[in-house]
Amino acid sequence: MAQVDMASWKEKIRAQLARDREQAIALLQSWVQEKSVQGQEASIQRKIADYLTNLGLEVDMWIMGGDELLRHPYFVSPRTSFEESPNVVGIWRGTGGGRSMILNGHVDVVPEGDRNQWEHDPYSGLVIDGKLYGRGSTDMKGGNLSSLLAIQTLKALGVRLKGDVIFESVVEEESGGAGTLATILRGYKADAALVPELTNMKIFPKQQGSMWFRLIVKGRGAHGGTRYEGVSAIEKSMLVVKAIAALEKRRNDRITDPLYAKLPIPIPINIGTIEGGKWPSSVPDEVKLEGRMGVAPGEEMADAKAEMAQALADLAKEDPWFAEHPVALEWFGAQWVPGQVADDHPLMDILRETYHEVMGKEVVVEAAPWGTDAGLLIKLADTPAIVIGPGVTQLGHYSNEYIELDAVFHCAEIFALTLLEWCGIAE
Repeated sequence: MAQVDMASWKEKIRAQLARDREQAIALLQSWVQEKSVQGQEASIQRKIADYLTNLGLEVDMWIMGGDELLRHPYFVSPRTSFEESPNVVGIWRGTGGGRSMILNGHVDVVPEGDRNQWEHDPYSGLVIDGKLYGRGSTDMKGGNLSSLLAIQTLKALGVRLKGDVIFESVVEEESGGAGTLATILRGYKADAALVPELTNMKIFPKQQGSMWFRLIVKGRGAHGGTRYEGVSAIEKSMLVVKAIAALEKRRNDRITDPLYAKLPIPIPINIGTIEGGKWPSSVPDEVKLEGRMGVAPGEEMADAKAEMAQALADLAKEDPWFAEHPVALEWFGAQWVPGQVADDHPLMDILRETYHEVMGKEVVVEAAPWGTDAGLLIKLADTPAIVIGPGVTQLGHYSNEYIELDAVFHCAEIFALTLLEWCGIAE
């Protein structure tokens, strides 16, 4: 299948990466040392924009906003002002006649949490035994570096590609993807995309989506001494939790995709918070539950919402209380769009080949247990997007987060070879 001499190019790419290794590690350290939690991404984005400019890419840096974004049906964010959260896109123009590629990654990181649970400063960027530590190292600044190194290495080797390569450094992924949505609305699309999220170098051609929900369960207040005169919203909420567990089972029993074989619950419904009652001696008249509903690849989010609504409406068949006091359902906060790329897509074949060339073994193909910005690229940009990256899946959002540096460079090799094959080499 390959049009590129993989073995020859691999050696050239590997040698160039070895020459640039120390500088690249220092660059990743500087990125991790930036506390780029939401609302504080401007500094790192300016550094990335300057780096892309020095590489000779066309750079587009802007503050997203406006009605087209804020009123878009797929816009979700806890905020509407992004003054300190610019997007950055760098374009490596091809000579023409080749396929284009987006390399998409986010710089926003989740907060570090309890610092006492960290062995080192969360933003140290310390390198110990081949691992670089710090918040964002694995989710997903290490993967972003792999994308950047793929471009930098090919340019250093004097390569000219036929197709365009679009490097996207976005914000807001951790809240549902407003940054990537803004790039799509700005016109950035391609023939395919790679998203180097934390997959342990597995290929994720499919990813579940998810949505946050809020439920209000009503009761009737009374004195605790005569609780039989009231109706406990806590007791009624237990029936609601049971109904949601049954819904989760029904939805997951339908999934037979072998890519989900290793996931005990492919599309979970998780209840994350519960709040109810005001006084120990009072019968609680209201309980609030909030959670996350998984959405299967290929499933419309509206259909998943309707199935949840129906499950709650069916509670009236089990308990007449719910006929007169139905559970209130609200969809709020973050959401991630599900997405999938067919197993026989040509980019899948190229990734399998380039992975084997670099790693000397067959790649593992599975479905992602969480959502990424790939779903938006697939759904709204008509850009098939595959998730594969060097990050450690089990360490995302955890204390003592780290990334294995060798994996970053292996991913860069794979991406560089993939760009050669996908975009084509100009004469």
